[in-house]
Amino acid sequence: MDNIRLNKISRLLQKELGDIFLKGSITLFGGAMITVTYVKVSPDLSVARASISIFSLKIKSEEVMELIQTNKSKIRLELGNRVRNQLRKIPDLIFYIDDSLDKVERIEKLLRGEDPDK
Repeated sequence: MDNIRLNKISRLLQKELGDIFLKGSITLFGGAMITVTYVKVSPDLSVARASISIFSLKIKSEEVMELIQTNKSKIRLELGNRVRNQLRKIPDLIFYIDDSLDKVERIEKLLRGEDPDK
């Protein structure tokens, strides 16, 4: 039963964080498109680990990640305002860059016989 609740909370946080990143992409994150691919919540609901994909033509993903870390308190405050009726305590947010698309592209190049480092 507890696992079902954690999954529901993870999906709720993923949806709300995605919406926050969508609405704040121009003002807070330099116009980068940020997608929340996965959220995992600890069993005590104190920490949420969010995996994000960053698509940006202007600035590098590392710079966008620094902007996210800088604005983490604003993101958490906005998340708290959105889910205050569903959650008693807002979890601390930890963001990771999801590089699974890069890995898929590398595997596809290897299967085609191309050099994956180019």
